[in-house]
Amino acid sequence: MATVAGTFSLREKRPDLLSGTPRAHAIDRWIFVAMAVWFIFVVLTGFIPDAIMKVGLVEAGQRPPFPIVMHMHAVVMGSFMLLLLTQAVLMATGRRELHMKVGIAAFALVPVLVVVGFILAPTMYHQLWNMAQSAPPEVRPKLQQRLLQVDDILLLQTRAGILFPLLMAIGLKARSGNAGLHKRMMFLAPAVALGAAIDRMTWLPTRRIASSGSGPSGPPRFTCVTPASASAWTCSTT
Repeated sequence: MATVAGTFSLREKRPDLLSGTPRAHAIDRWIFVAMAVWFIFVVLTGFIPDAIMKVGLVEAGQRPPFPIVMHMHAVVMGSFMLLLLTQAVLMATGRRELHMKVGIAAFALVPVLVVVGFILAPTMYHQLWNMAQSAPPEVRPKLQQRLLQVDDILLLQTRAGILFPLLMAIGLKARSGNAGLHKRMMFLAPAVALGAAIDRMTWLPTRRIASSGSGPSGPPRFTCVTPASASAWTCSTT
């Protein structure tokens, strides 16, 4: 038991073995920059078309305005994704001391993001529920069907709301003692929350299957695919 506990200790200062060879050095550093850019691309691809569509519905009076907490969530999550990219670039360019200083922002940003996320999920659910209650009779069945789907989405959001702070806590605790574990957790944590963006990509094959009611939804499996390249590299060089 002592051996096992020592193996996974976060306090023990351990070198980043993944960057220990000239061959692995450049790939290991820049693949995380590429992954941060990819995460941002996924978020923008999922949310921008959906936001434009919903703004049009708000302007047409077909849905209520966005709650303030949604705008807060967008700002905080956007800030976190930019911080992730900045940190990856700083390490890739060898500016570790600045990376450590800038990284302190995560200790304030992550708790705010978690709290705002847990407020946003029920807020949007109740907004849809109110719409279903006050909608015209011909529209009400569609909104009630959508509520059933949102019930499942709430479970996925709850899972992300639990895993994200847990993985971030592991990553932040390992920031000064285990660089390899630190960077993995810092990317794995936002990866579990990408389902919100992927769920809005209705053009994905599994999303079309899900919408027809003949198969599972797409976000879980596509969320697993998004960090696959970095995971494959880090596993192969361990």
